Amino acid sequence: MNLANQLTLFRIILIPLLVVVFYLPVSFNHWLAATLFTIAAITDWADGYVARRYDQSTPFGAFLDPVADKLMVAVALVILVAEHAHFWFVLPAVVIVGREIVISALREWMAELGKRASVAVSYIGKVKTTVQMIAIIVLLAFDPVNYPVLNLLGIVTLYGAAALTLWSMIIYLKAAWPELMAES
Repeated sequence: MNLANQLTLFRIILIPLLVVVFYLPVSFNHWLAATLFTIAAITDWADGYVARRYDQSTPFGAFLDPVADKLMVAVALVILVAEHAHFWFVLPAVVIVGREIVISALREWMAELGKRASVAVSYIGKVKTTVQMIAIIVLLAFDPVNYPVLNLLGIVTLYGAAALTLWSMIIYLKAAWPELMAES
C-alpha cells in the first residue's frame, strides 16, 4: 500500500464524514463540509502527482482513483441537491453525474477493444474537474439562506462546470465514434 493509494483511500474515507459533517446541527457545518471536500480535492491532485513523480502507479490505484473522484463528486452533489431542491439546481447536477456514467462506460468498453488511450483524460477534462471542484466547494461553504450572492456564484460556476462536462463528453464521444459506428 503505497502513499498514492493511501491518499486515494483517505479521500474515500472523507466521503461519509462529509455527509455527517454537512448535517451536523452547528453553525459552521457548511464551512467544515467545504473544508473536508477541499482536502479531498487536494488529495485527488496529490495522489496523481505522487503516483507519477515517485513511480507509484498500481492497477489498484488506477481502478480506485477515478472511483473515488466520482463518488466524491456524486455524494457532494446529492447533498447539495437536497439543500437546493429546485429544477435549476438539479439540471447541472444531473448533467455532471450522467456524463460521468456515460464516460465511465465508454472507457470500459474502449478498454475491452484495446483502445482506452483514445478516451484518456484530456486537458478539457482536467479544466472541467477544477471548475467542478470550485463550484462544489463554494456551494458547500455558503448556506444559501445566509449567503444568497455567494450561493448564486456557486450555482453559476456549477453551470460552467456542466457546460465543460458536456463539451468534454462530446470530445470523448467524437474520439470513440469510429469504434461506436463500426460494423460488428
